[in-house]
Amino acid sequence: MSASFCAGAYEHLEKVTKRLIDGLLAAARDAGHEVCGSNISGMFGLFFCAGPVKCFEDAMKSDTAKFGRFHRAMLEEGVYLAPSQFEAGFTSLAHTEADIDATIEAAKRAFARI
Repeated sequence: MSASFCAGAYEHLEKVTKRLIDGLLAAARDAGHEVCGSNISGMFGLFFCAGPVKCFEDAMKSDTAKFGRFHRAMLEEGVYLAPSQFEAGFTSLAHTEADIDATIEAAKRAFARI
């Protein structure tokens, strides 16, 4: 891999992942769901609770059944997320702005159905 390709890699991951989690949170709230989430570089998490989630005990207060319904709805939309809200999701350098847009649009449809 060339040094020019690596330049900006972490910035790209942070940008697309922040845009993704912000879009997912907004879509969920617009559909009336109580959610929280965050990201760090290319890793993100989403919980069905008011939050914030800072530890396992906080995470245990979230609605895992609703996360399961969301996960299945996203699968129906063709989006494959981590199957448990106790796992992290990841973006990669291959993810484009169009990929993020498509994922957020799929989430809007999924949140409307759950």
